[in-house]
Amino acid sequence: MSELSANWNYPNNIRVGAGCINELAMACKNLGMQAPLLITDPGLAQLSMVQQAVDRCNAANLRCGLFSNIQGNPNGQNVNDGVVAYKTGGHDGVIAFGGGSALDAAKAVALMVGQDRPLWDFEDIGDNWTRVNADAMAPIVAVPTTAGTGSEVGRASVITDTEHEVKRIIFHPKILPSQVILDPELTLGLPANITAATGMDALAHNLEAFCSPFYHPMADGIAMEGMRLVKDYLPRAVADGNDMEARTQMLVASSMGATAFQKGLGGMHAIAHSLGALYGAHHGLLNAILMPYIVKANKASIEGRIERLGHYLQLDDPGFTGFMNWILAMRNQLDIPHELSAIDIDEAQAERIGKMSASDAAASGNPIAFSAERYAEIFTDAVNGSL
Repeated sequence: MSELSANWNYPNNIRVGAGCINELAMACKNLGMQAPLLITDPGLAQLSMVQQAVDRCNAANLRCGLFSNIQGNPNGQNVNDGVVAYKTGGHDGVIAFGGGSALDAAKAVALMVGQDRPLWDFEDIGDNWTRVNADAMAPIVAVPTTAGTGSEVGRASVITDTEHEVKRIIFHPKILPSQVILDPELTLGLPANITAATGMDALAHNLEAFCSPFYHPMADGIAMEGMRLVKDYLPRAVADGNDMEARTQMLVASSMGATAFQKGLGGMHAIAHSLGALYGAHHGLLNAILMPYIVKANKASIEGRIERLGHYLQLDDPGFTGFMNWILAMRNQLDIPHELSAIDIDEAQAERIGKMSASDAAASGNPIAFSAERYAEIFTDAVNGSL
């Protein structure tokens, strides 16, 4: 196959704007739902926005249920519990409501409600996805409340296999939500530290997609503009959580990152997935801390590409050094730690993390095929802040 050969898939129907959550019930009805199950995380389940969403659906003659037994890094048991709730409640569709964890879990539940195989049989390896009974999957409306993962435009869910302490990617084209609602009003209450961490996750998605060596010029264009939006609006969203324009643009940048990363991810995510599985740390924060270490490690392969990006971002110094300085300055501005030790991760499992990272699905998109030993070195540098 020529290196310019590829298969491209682009996303779904997206409604953007303040107040568009009011269209939730209509979106469910348009997909044929009469009894949706709203799946979210325990924290959000206590907030008025979730009850209001349920009430809107019920007022529109939809019998809406609620499921929120989901961990910060959702695991297979969370998905199984969601399937039980779906079937017990006689539901016919899923509303995926919340941050990346809730969206990933909800999408996996929507897939699993019609399957007779275990979840891990659908891990994104080879043609495993063809095992899915696609006709039995539940329709999905996605409502993100954070601007980072972009799971609302993704055809996969990241779920933790607690038995083997590893994150697995569950994939099927129909796991892509049919309708997305991007309402910035739902993100106004997000604390500054979570706004920063999730926003850096959006940057990580766009950046790793842009640096991936695979052929996808459309993804490159989306990734570049996604990074410009992060540069211009993430500091604003962190400084003023009620800045509606910044909140809107960050939701869009998040969706753009996950649209672009069908081109590939890379070493940031390979290590972050491994650390998330072992330590349960926040995925976006892990990517934010790891970012400069992976960019530096990839320098030989991405220097020219980064310079092109630097010009697009209108950096004072558009070269590789200037780009690195911009990342470090923005992390500092957003109070992102410089080293993993600041979030209680040490070197004890460096060798294991190196092996896990090298075999992680995201590693295939890294510009350089790092060995397990090299991943362990990069991880150790990130623990100690040695850049």
